[in-house]
Amino acid sequence: MGNLLKVLTREIENYPHFFLDFENAQPTEEEQDVWNQVDLVLQDSESILMGLREYKGASQEIRDAIQNPNDFKHQERAWNSVCPLVIKLKNFYSFSIRLEEVLQGLLSELTYSLNTASPASTPLERKQALAKQFAEILHFTLLFDELKIRNPAIQNDFSYYRRTISRNRINNMNLEIENEVNNEMANRMSLFYAEPMPMMKTLSKATTNFVMENKSLPLEKTTDCLSTMANVCRIMLETPEYSSRFRSEDTLLFCMRVMVGVIILYDHVHPNGVFIKSSTIDIKSSLKVLKEQPADKVEGLLNALRYTTKHLHDESTPKNILMLLQ
Repeated sequence: MGNLLKVLTREIENYPHFFLDFENAQPTEEEQDVWNQVDLVLQDSESILMGLREYKGASQEIRDAIQNPNDFKHQERAWNSVCPLVIKLKNFYSFSIRLEEVLQGLLSELTYSLNTASPASTPLERKQALAKQFAEILHFTLLFDELKIRNPAIQNDFSYYRRTISRNRINNMNLEIENEVNNEMANRMSLFYAEPMPMMKTLSKATTNFVMENKSLPLEKTTDCLSTMANVCRIMLETPEYSSRFRSEDTLLFCMRVMVGVIILYDHVHPNGVFIKSSTIDIKSSLKVLKEQPADKVEGLLNALRYTTKHLHDESTPKNILMLLQ
């Protein structure tokens, strides 16, 4: 199968067995049009992450302005420091909208193309490059959220911006920013950054909307696609013979992020969630794979499962699963 190799491991009933080559998959002619659209967005993902990593905030300038409310120089310095940061935050938010849009197209390709009589793994095998792009979106999303949640300056800066605008105390300061970030945009950004993990929230909402808007598509087509991806990632991670095929150790963490991402999406679209005993995702084994990793590498992923899933605290969630996430 080229970039998608069958995994000939011990047979575990009900779970798919193949190796997704996240490092080398290339689009076929059938995939090319959608792949190009998604690639146009993903090309900007690294610059978004770099911008977030380098985001230092204006905490000191804001502190000085608050402590010296009658000192115009401090007010001006804080405002001039915050304005370019707000433009950056708008760019991050706008990128989330672009991701949301291309995710819809990917889900269509990986679900509608699934023949009813075929196993769930069929579109992932036939459309390897699109499956890889889906994985790259999930990887980016969880990495973005890990960086955002560790940077309180983001919300502090934006809150100061909103307060300053609403008080109308800026007199002759730079008002041109309102051409970039009007009140409607500021409201939407405020909701986005109020979320602890805003990118994952965006993808969860997009996946839920995809299911609701495509009523002719059986829900099982979407949940089967998500569970197949999650279980394949887990099996690759827990099978050294196959995880050793990755050329880079970074791909292992990539694979973990993808596994966690599809688990979260599944939990949002399945009416009973991912944690019930009858779930088609082996959540217990997935958590054990994460728990076996160094804590500093997976704490952000465990937090994503703790705080962005929908059904974790349902009565149907087994106690041993809750204990694994404590």
